Amino acid sequence: MQLEKDLQSIQDMRDAVKKAKEAQAKFQAFSQDEVDRIVKAMADAAYEKSLELASLAVQETGLGVVEHKVIKNQVASRDVYQSICDQKTVGIINEYKDQKMVEFAAPFGVIAGIVPTTNPTSTAIFKSLIALKARNAIVFSPHPSAAKCTVEAANICLQAAVAAGAPEGIIGWIPQPTMEATEGLMKHKDVNLILATGGGALVRAAYSSGKPAYGVGPGNVPVYIEKTAEVSKAVGRIVDSKTFDNGTICASEQAVVVDRNIREMAIREFKNQGAYFLNTEEKKRLEPVISPASGKLNPKIVGRSARVIAELAGITVLEDTRLLIAEEANIGKDIPFSIEKLAPVFAFYTVDGWQEAAVICERLLDLGGRGHTLAIHTTDDEIARAFALRMPVSRIVVNTPSALGAVGGTTGLKPSFTLGCGSFGGNITSDNLTAHHLMNVKRLAYGIKHVEIPKPGSTKVQVSSKPAVQSAKEEQIEEVVGKVLAKVGAAGNIDKETIVKLVNQVISQI
Repeated sequence: MQLEKDLQSIQDMRDAVKKAKEAQAKFQAFSQDEVDRIVKAMADAAYEKSLELASLAVQETGLGVVEHKVIKNQVASRDVYQSICDQKTVGIINEYKDQKMVEFAAPFGVIAGIVPTTNPTSTAIFKSLIALKARNAIVFSPHPSAAKCTVEAANICLQAAVAAGAPEGIIGWIPQPTMEATEGLMKHKDVNLILATGGGALVRAAYSSGKPAYGVGPGNVPVYIEKTAEVSKAVGRIVDSKTFDNGTICASEQAVVVDRNIREMAIREFKNQGAYFLNTEEKKRLEPVISPASGKLNPKIVGRSARVIAELAGITVLEDTRLLIAEEANIGKDIPFSIEKLAPVFAFYTVDGWQEAAVICERLLDLGGRGHTLAIHTTDDEIARAFALRMPVSRIVVNTPSALGAVGGTTGLKPSFTLGCGSFGGNITSDNLTAHHLMNVKRLAYGIKHVEIPKPGSTKVQVSSKPAVQSAKEEQIEEVVGKVLAKVGAAGNIDKETIVKLVNQVISQI
């Protein structure tokens, strides 16, 4: 019965949180060396199982490409570990002797980890590593269609952690997740923080749970090929990025914006690299397949290959077709090619110069990608910086595949599978989330400045309609004039100009 499944799921969640709380109470007393040994063991184990987990994810969800999910798992384990391994998360983490202030790390406690179906194993690995690095426990709520592979990833991390000395239960999960159990996890009294990666409704639920929460927004990422770009390299990077894991990374490009004077060159390069440009009739047939209702993405195309998506619309393409592209001039929820498409499908916009490109990019971001990412290919650094200043995004990646650059795979950004969108996208942070976002910082601050505190009633307060500074000046002038007049009275008659001159002389001395 459905009721029994729901009740069992809720009970599993409660049991996992109880164990996690008990484990975290022990774990928070571990030394930095002990924590680091545990985190390294987890990263090594997950990296070793990258292929196994990738295969399991594709088998269970039907989404993406095994070889690409292997790379995701490797980034989530090896690259994330390398980015946090030297970070201090226990005891004193900073000391500022000139300010006489010392900073101490403190864990949050138990974290609720929400995992999407698009990146089910890599996200679980990533969140496990950063949670335990900061001495937290974590309980996962997988997506129902990816529960087995997510639980397996979490279990690999748990077993490695326990073998290295971590308490049992430090990583937990809901084996058969339901919406009721997920909501219950986010509102559980013993959960201290929510780390949510998933659809908009789930992220909103996390923010409205009453708990501190990190959530991320959608990524309707525009990519601009500016006229000075190396077109062949730019197109190659874009195609590799958009087709990576069949477009399931939220930082993958969604619409390409091209300067008119390199348009034909760009089209030729896209075709040479496996893109199929739809004609007017084919475009009309594919639009309802992309979005059956205004602003809504069809889940049946998410993470599917270009060929499979074309077949859904009754369009025949070559077997080696990697990407479907349609020329577009409009933007809106009712324009399917302009919305976020977690699949190898592109809108193609032609513009006259970077300023028109900026307008198109802003409109695309306003449609559903504010705060996330924008990609640009150019050799003109001034234009890249102009876009960085103007665009309402947290990441501007230059001359690199956006899907990999935004998550820190090909850039200097922190390796992360939870990308904050800042206030642009309704998030609390614009960072690539990592371990330091999951710990409190306590500050020991010594007094370094002396402030005299007047006793009540020790100062006479005068009420005046004039500003205090002006009144003081007027009193000072009156006092000076009085002294001058006294001297004048003793000396006999004197003209007004002489008085003024004398007053000015005295004031200048003051």
